[in-house]
Amino acid sequence: MELQFLGTGAGVPAKQRNVTSVALKLLDERNAIWLFDCGEGTQQQILRTSIRPRKVEKIFITHLHGDHIFGLPGFLSSRSFQGGDSPLTIIGPKGIKQFVETSLKISDSHVKYPIIYNEIDETGVIFKDHQFTVTCLPLDHRIECYGYRVVETDHEGELQVEKLKAAQIPSGPIYGRLKKGETVELPDGRIIDGRDFIGHAQKGRTVTILGDTRKHPNSVILGKDADVLVHESTFNQEESKLARAYYHSTTKQGAEVAREAGAKQLLLTHISARYVGNDAKNLELEAKAVFPNSRVVRDFDCIDIPFLGKEEPQK
Repeated sequence: MELQFLGTGAGVPAKQRNVTSVALKLLDERNAIWLFDCGEGTQQQILRTSIRPRKVEKIFITHLHGDHIFGLPGFLSSRSFQGGDSPLTIIGPKGIKQFVETSLKISDSHVKYPIIYNEIDETGVIFKDHQFTVTCLPLDHRIECYGYRVVETDHEGELQVEKLKAAQIPSGPIYGRLKKGETVELPDGRIIDGRDFIGHAQKGRTVTILGDTRKHPNSVILGKDADVLVHESTFNQEESKLARAYYHSTTKQGAEVAREAGAKQLLLTHISARYVGNDAKNLELEAKAVFPNSRVVRDFDCIDIPFLGKEEPQK
């Protein structure tokens, strides 16, 4: 599981940062990618990564401001041209279906795959299968806006095959019974408890990705104990009044949310174009003063999300 940032800027594209889009790469888990927002130029950003549009299974839209959705028509068309034929689900506020269908109709664009729309009319659990549960809650922005919490199902412990071989337990159907934790009797009379050959279960990971918002209690709820919290930080603390006026957050407020939620790591994005060079670095220092494991991400940063207890390689 990895997060790759395709755009980390706010409002309009800039030389240093494109507008918002985040890819949750679930290639090992389900051979798929989920996008969160799709700002203008997202398909061009994807060309500079290893992401294949046909692998994109779902697109979650936080809100309908242009810097979060203007890339959709181009991406959807390109996905079709590049061999994508599997269904794609778009989840977001009411109006996202009209925006996409109108854009495709007026531009005479035809996709070769079904688009399934899930316009949010009730918050809470909006998707669940045997691998993941996705919850959304409203945030505090100028228009309807949501944050998403992705929770992975816990992984059962794996059968320790090498340990079985060392104990000279022959492979075969017996491994399946041991995997279930059964107690079996071997031909040589030994009694084997399968639970002795099953590794520790691994707790599923949690990723929280928030849309544009003022500091809000729902941000803390969504980010509770998250392995990674992605939070906007459009302004620095000196401009907190401006942040509030425009329904955005400061870097410090994002760090406060992470601290209150007990998140493990804070990734700050949606950075105003006014902050470049040392100013951008100062945003990170501002956050670290409140929540030490904070990072201001850049376009194309790729963050591995390891299981608890494993080191996290940075790319």
